[in-house]
Amino acid sequence: MDTKLLELLVCPVTKGPLDYKRETQELISRSARLAYPIRDGIPVLLENEARTLTDQELEAS
Repeated sequence: MDTKLLELLVCPVTKGPLDYKRETQELISRSARLAYPIRDGIPVLLENEARTLTDQELEAS
């Protein structure tokens, strides 16, 4: 993931920062408790495409 692109992207729900999780190819919004997928190198920043993060995932990251 390009670091310059990551600096520009924000969560579409909260407008907060996103963290890149390389292992799962996701952008994590801790404030919204959502993980947005990255498909073929393209972030999919749609709320209905994101998965909800569990408490364990939030504590681990």
